[in-house]
Amino acid sequence: MMVYGIISIIVLILILLVVGFIIRKKYYKQIDRLEAWKIDIMNRPVLDELGKVKQLNMTGQTEEKFERWRRSWDEIVTVRLPDAEDYLFDIEEYTDKYRFKRAKSEQEKLEKVLQEIEATIETILSELSELIGSEEKNKVEIEHLQKKYKSMKKHLLIHRHNYGDSIKQLETDLNAIAESFGEFDNLTANGDYLEAREIVIGLTANIAGLEEKIEKLPELITEIETVLPSQLKEIEEGKKEMLDKGFILEHLQLEKETQHLQKALGTYSDFLEKAEITEVENGIQEIKEKIEILYDLLEKEVHAKHYLQKHHGEISGLFEELKKTNEEIKTETEIVQESYQLLDGEQQIPHNFEKELSQLIKRYSILETKIMEDNSAYTILSEELKEVKQLIEKIGKEQQEFTEHLQTLRKDELEAREKVQELRRKIAEMKRLISKSNVPGLPFDYQSVFDQALEYIQDVFKSLNEKPLNMASVQNHLNNAVDTVEHLSGKTEDLIESVLLAEKVIQYGNRYRARYQKVAIGLQQAEEAFRSFDYRLALEEAATAVEAVEPGALKEIEKMLSEE
Repeated sequence: MMVYGIISIIVLILILLVVGFIIRKKYYKQIDRLEAWKIDIMNRPVLDELGKVKQLNMTGQTEEKFERWRRSWDEIVTVRLPDAEDYLFDIEEYTDKYRFKRAKSEQEKLEKVLQEIEATIETILSELSELIGSEEKNKVEIEHLQKKYKSMKKHLLIHRHNYGDSIKQLETDLNAIAESFGEFDNLTANGDYLEAREIVIGLTANIAGLEEKIEKLPELITEIETVLPSQLKEIEEGKKEMLDKGFILEHLQLEKETQHLQKALGTYSDFLEKAEITEVENGIQEIKEKIEILYDLLEKEVHAKHYLQKHHGEISGLFEELKKTNEEIKTETEIVQESYQLLDGEQQIPHNFEKELSQLIKRYSILETKIMEDNSAYTILSEELKEVKQLIEKIGKEQQEFTEHLQTLRKDELEAREKVQELRRKIAEMKRLISKSNVPGLPFDYQSVFDQALEYIQDVFKSLNEKPLNMASVQNHLNNAVDTVEHLSGKTEDLIESVLLAEKVIQYGNRYRARYQKVAIGLQQAEEAFRSFDYRLALEEAATAVEAVEPGALKEIEKMLSEE
């Protein structure tokens, strides 16, 4: 037992040694990775890049940044990387002694240190690249900007007369740009490339803005000083001419609007003098929209006058037509009432037309007085006239619809009479078919539908002969008659088919009557049903008896009957 215990202890020790060896190997692998990372950081080309920049003549902001970069790199090399080396030594020592927890803690600290060093180096290299790039970009871009500057200066010199009072502001802007070029040269000569870069960026924006002003100002000046004042003058002249012709324009407040716009033009002239084009562009758009509205208002007055001249004279004639039509409707309604029963309220419709017409004539009389007085705006008068005309058209349409309704009553009566005659012809045709088919007698259910159809047809006739005629009642009886006759037509076809087929099946089954007692009994029952006019039962009994001895016989009989 004691031997087993010793063996177990030895096995456990061996397992622990193996596990420890595996963990140590894993940690040694991490130590190698961190060592390689540290060496890679030491080999970064920071010194070479600093050397390139050191050759430049640096002052001011550029020199301050260079000193900061150099101090940061010196700190990395003299302090932070040696600290990283100490961390590596501690991690290796803890790993050798199987103190894995401490080794992991030191490893995490070293990871953080190396990451911070990485970030610092990335910042240094990025800013160095930006500095070197700034010098190269500045040289290229400043030449391009100087060409633009010379071009703008030449353009303003030649076309100075196109810019009016704004030329002073444009020249001031040009002088400011020239001063910026001088400041750029000084900064570059002194080696302050980063501040020089900021000057280049500012020059790019200022020159672009000045180019836009130079391009747009002549057109804006023309709009403010020539085009828009001319349009306002045209509106004033149009207003004066229209007043001379008798137009009433006080409600438009044109004078107030034009004065407001003239004042706005003065304000935007001040903006032009300062070469502030954004405000002027927005203002011009707003003034144009308002001028367009004034043109529209004057044009509406002209159109309104033309409308009054065109339609004023025809209104009286339209009223006369409505009166005449209404008299005809009243007469027609009285005639129709003698023969037809009108719905509730229909008798009052001609009176309602007359009342509406009377009110509308009074309204038009007031309008006509205003037109004759000639002291109201044509737009107001024309709108009122349009409403009167629309109401006249509405009444005319309603009169036409009611007239058509009265005419429809007579039409519906004729159609109902024609339809009921057609139903009678269908009934007669069904009787002829039954007689021709030698049907011995009619089943009770068929006779019942037949009698009902005749009754409904008689109801239609009665309702058509009533005075006054109620077409709603006529239509109701007619619908019942049509449905019943259609149903009777279907039953007639079934009846004749059942009679003929039952006879054929009984005749066909007679060949089996003597040989098969079952067939004889079945045919006997079929014949009894036939004599009782139950042809469908007769067919079922006969077919069952024959099919028992000759399956498929019924289909053959139906085929023979169909061919006949």
